[in-house]
Formats: sequence, structure tokens, C-alpha cells
Amino acid sequence: MNVRKAGIVLGTVIAGWHLCWSTLVAIGWAQPVIDFVLWMHFIKPIYLIEPFELMRAAVLVCTSAIIGFAAGAAFALVWNAWRRA
Repeated sequence: MNVRKAGIVLGTVIAGWHLCWSTLVAIGWAQPVIDFVLWMHFIKPIYLIEPFELMRAAVLVCTSAIIGFAAGAAFALVWNAWRRA
């Protein structure tokens, strides 16, 4: 498994997920979505979504991409080592 490609794929997926969340916050749909998700898991919604901030959204997406890349690369390294053993 290509370590770099695995990192890029997982980093992109996780960053994309958080970009979608940031978009929901920006358009004002995040609170109803999180309320519904918590409700259907039998959790009383207690969280309040704060107003959208572009810089915070950028930090969220970039951090998610970096952590996703690291996790994907680590998984590929372990997978390759396991397959060679």
C-alpha cells in the first residue's frame, strides 16, 4: 500500500467531512442537524453552535487534513509491515 496515497486519501476524506460541517455552520443549518443527530441517539441536545468564523473553519479543516494524513500513512505503514511478516 502506498503510504503517501493512503495519507492523502484519508486526510482528504476527513478534511472534506469537516468542510461540510463548516459549511453547515456558515449557512445556519448546523444547530438543527446536531440537534437531530443527538435526538436520534437518545441524547438530550445541550450543545449550542457558535457563529461561523472563517479562520476557525480553516484551522478545523487544515488540522483535520493533517491528522487524517498522519493516520492514513500510519495505517499504511502498519499494513505493509504486517503483510511482509
